[in-house]
Amino acid sequence: MRTIGLIGGMSWESSAEYYRIINQRVRDQLGPLRSAQLLMYSVDFGPVEQAQHAGRWAHAALILEDAARRLQAGGAECVVLCTNTMHLVAPRIEAAVSIPFLHIADAAGQAAVEAGTLTVGLLGTAFTMEQDFLKARLAAQGLTVLVPDADERQAVHRIIYDELCVGVISDTSRQVYQRVIESLAARGAQAIVLGCTEIGLLIKPQHSELPLLDTTELHAQAAVAFALEN
Repeated sequence: MRTIGLIGGMSWESSAEYYRIINQRVRDQLGPLRSAQLLMYSVDFGPVEQAQHAGRWAHAALILEDAARRLQAGGAECVVLCTNTMHLVAPRIEAAVSIPFLHIADAAGQAAVEAGTLTVGLLGTAFTMEQDFLKARLAAQGLTVLVPDADERQAVHRIIYDELCVGVISDTSRQVYQRVIESLAARGAQAIVLGCTEIGLLIKPQHSELPLLDTTELHAQAAVAFALEN
């Protein structure tokens, strides 16, 4: 089994989900007492979040480059960045190490293509919905990517940072997301990419009229596939 390296902490609410999903998947595939070989370097989200909203992406990249190098030095055989938004600086993290970097959009895009879903709605932080670092990676796999309108994007973004990242799960906020999903469906979305690793804490399959592509789940599965690959 290869050793997985996780860069977590952004937020730790979703990083805990990565740990749970990866170990459950390994147990399911190898047996009841089996678990994953992994390392997690969990950063302090505060300075990263401040850099995000100040547009200081190069500063945030330095923090994550350092985390990736520490994982490699500790014996990790791949890097899994447990956040969608910080994939904005994925090329810098990938260049900082010599081990594979498993990109979150590749896992989501592959799942969409395999399901025959070519038009997807994307929910995430405003950075993810408005910039091209994730959308372009999905489009390169043959997908058409729709995002909510400006007011909806603002609401989705606020709920992520003010609630989900601090462990607050609200029925009222779930209803906001459901209305956004309905709007995307009316515009032609065939599935919804949960393009923030915390959204799956709020929106489950039973809450959506469209199939969900949960990037946390799919990214964690890709990490397990790498770890168990012969």
